[in-house]
Amino acid sequence: MSSSIGSIHELYHTLEIKDERPYLIRFIEDVKKKSLSYHTYQALVLIVTFLSYATYHLTRKTSSIVKSALDPQTPTSPSLNLQSYPFQRNYLNHLSNGNLSNGNMTLLGANDGGWEPFNGSDGTAMLGYLDVAFLAVYALGMFFSGQIGDRMNLRVFLTIGMMGTGLFTALFGLGYWFNIHNFYYYLVIQMVAGVFQSTGWPSVVAVVGNWFGKGSRGLIMGVWNAHTSIGNITGSLVASALLKYGWGWSMMVPGLIIMFFALVVFFVLPVSPLSVGMHMGDEEETNSPKKGFLVEPFMPLEAIDEHESSSSGDEEKAIGFMEAWRIPGVANYALCLFFAKLVAYTFLYWLPFYISYTEIGGEYLSSETAGNLSTFFDIGGVIGGILAGYVSDKLDARAITAASFTYFTIPALYLYRNYGFINMYTNIGLMFIAGMFVNGPYALITTAVSADLGTHKSLKGNSRALATVTAIIDGTGSIGAAIGPLLTGYFSAISWDAVFTMLMTAALIAGLLLTKLVIEEIRGKIDGLRSPRGSADVLV
Repeated sequence: MSSSIGSIHELYHTLEIKDERPYLIRFIEDVKKKSLSYHTYQALVLIVTFLSYATYHLTRKTSSIVKSALDPQTPTSPSLNLQSYPFQRNYLNHLSNGNLSNGNMTLLGANDGGWEPFNGSDGTAMLGYLDVAFLAVYALGMFFSGQIGDRMNLRVFLTIGMMGTGLFTALFGLGYWFNIHNFYYYLVIQMVAGVFQSTGWPSVVAVVGNWFGKGSRGLIMGVWNAHTSIGNITGSLVASALLKYGWGWSMMVPGLIIMFFALVVFFVLPVSPLSVGMHMGDEEETNSPKKGFLVEPFMPLEAIDEHESSSSGDEEKAIGFMEAWRIPGVANYALCLFFAKLVAYTFLYWLPFYISYTEIGGEYLSSETAGNLSTFFDIGGVIGGILAGYVSDKLDARAITAASFTYFTIPALYLYRNYGFINMYTNIGLMFIAGMFVNGPYALITTAVSADLGTHKSLKGNSRALATVTAIIDGTGSIGAAIGPLLTGYFSAISWDAVFTMLMTAALIAGLLLTKLVIEEIRGKIDGLRSPRGSADVLV
């Protein structure tokens, strides 16, 4: 029996591919004279991609923290009283992260003088322009990032994206030390940062999808998706702790953190089993996956055999943008995510404000308490993502699971709006349930569903579609994420009942958009039960 390393080199020679093992992995395997096991590679992929995307969100969160230092308003200033202007008040509160208190503009943790040009009368609006510019470029860049990611080494592509994100986050902070007060400097920095930020999600989902088969993706990716919350929380803590030393540090340090993890990605992350010489036909020699829970490969054995038997040695070609749209299910899930993410991001931006100005148990909560209370929505979202993934794996029915969660979102939102005021415990419980149903389908579609569609049977074994499909689905959803909070500003001027009606309507539309796929899955289940083979599969 030949050694594992010898098998790997033989596979490289057979498939006529380059040795694309990450440098640190290559060094370890050459020293040990033995390849790492498939499970070890899977663990590396989960850990490295988790930390990678957590740092993306860490740098994304910091800009909202430094707003209080850039645009501090005089507390309780009569000129800033906004009680008579509900829409303007709601919009300014949204831009200032929920720090309006008693009808006045009060930004906490700020430097007294602020930072020109953001400390003027239109400073809050300028910060709003930065947010809109970032979100617009991020959503647009997502579509292009997927196409590029499927045409180059994802490890290199992700490294470039993280390095660029870190660089431009740090450049924003350098404005503090170089005394830069030009608005367009910060605007351009945020726009370019949005471009680099858009590289993250298509890349990490594609890599995880490469290593985990359809049968286990839902649960694994549900747990893995917690990186978003971890990154947001870490970004808030780091930026807030550094703010007292000068707002530049709140941008510089997170920028350096993601650049460090970019190096980790470059030296450690294996992008696919084939890139490290894994071969299903040589299980004993290469420690490739055996039949079990976490072992279904991204590429079926037939596809590898077909690749081996090809004498041309040509590489797979990445699919085109419009071709990816035509993959069955992509358009349905993309449009569904538009409305699902609209609901999710409305809560992300507006929930602390809504809690602050809603009487709970006969009293109103402070902005700080409301912000802390709103974390129960995020906790429910983490549980919802895991639960949705687990259920979809057990049922082997992504569309049924996602649609069910979106439909359950409607009564959950109704109950929270109409009964959340009774007392603190009722509010927390109903908020947790709402978060579970709101974020469940959002997490499922952006992770497991995107990976499934990127390896759809219509692609005939072509694995070069994952990043493009992921970008299309999440890019479409990101447009909804930008629209939702803005619509809330208008509807909240009418009443919060109007806001919740909008959210429930969006959830209903999201579910209806999956109707065709739900029917197909139900028919497939019925046909499977009727056929003798389906009955045998059920017994097994």
